[in-house]
Amino acid sequence: MDAVLVIDKPSGVTSHDVVARVRRLLGERSVGHLGTLDPLATGVLPLLIGRYTRLAQFFSAGTKVYEGVIRLGFSTDTYDADGEALSPPQNIQVTLEQLRQTANEFLGEIEQQPPKFSAKKVAGVPAYKLARKNRDVELKTVQVKVHRFEVESLAGDEARFSAEVSTGTYVRSLAHDLGRRLGCGAHLAALRRTASGEFTLKDAIVLERLIAMKELAGSVQEELERLTREISVHPRRVLAELPSVTVDDQAAGLIANGRAVNLPEFSGAKLAKVFRGKDDLIAIAARVAGTLFQPKVVLQT
Repeated sequence: MDAVLVIDKPSGVTSHDVVARVRRLLGERSVGHLGTLDPLATGVLPLLIGRYTRLAQFFSAGTKVYEGVIRLGFSTDTYDADGEALSPPQNIQVTLEQLRQTANEFLGEIEQQPPKFSAKKVAGVPAYKLARKNRDVELKTVQVKVHRFEVESLAGDEARFSAEVSTGTYVRSLAHDLGRRLGCGAHLAALRRTASGEFTLKDAIVLERLIAMKELAGSVQEELERLTREISVHPRRVLAELPSVTVDDQAAGLIANGRAVNLPEFSGAKLAKVFRGKDDLIAIAARVAGTLFQPKVVLQT
């Protein structure tokens, strides 16, 4: 089964949990995700299934779009609501305008300190494993880009916001650093990812729908695959920035055997998606010279 499936991840489970669940439901071992979501967070989690896992290398570091809630008054050790408070809550003396002005200070390229409770590795060990053992965790700052960070409302100690950030940005750290700069402490109370690169909530399905499909298909794997294709992202929309070409059977045969083919309509492109018919993505080809393209990844033989 080859597909791109976008899951609307529920809160309280890890991205790895979702991958494992989809593996069991679809009976497919090769499943991977394009960008981790914290257990607290919900929303867009794109999955590559089957031979489509080979496409991961071609997905650019697109931006991520979020909406959520920041609670002011105290910070936590995880920078979100799942952690332990680092101080008693304090009264909030911050206006909406002050919040917005401070949020604007984070726009552009910034150096960000990842949370010690994160998957960042220290000497090959995930930082969160060391943090849980009360070990000292020193993570290097990373350069990220904040395209948008807008505080939309303030009610009591809760500020609603939306943000668009580069891959690798920790929204938890944005919330923590905002509170530190305001002098009142803050942490991420809720987070929902509404877009990840080219994928949005419009593409997403809930896990319950996959469960219902599994029950409907029963033990008929072909029926399960058919139902999965109906809810998957259409292959023509995958890697939308790459041009597509439909080849005849002769060219498809050459590509299946790793042979170069002539694609004159894409002389200016570096990469192209190669289809056999309307729906069958058979390869990603790279230009080697002039209009000659060599298959870089073959998906169908």
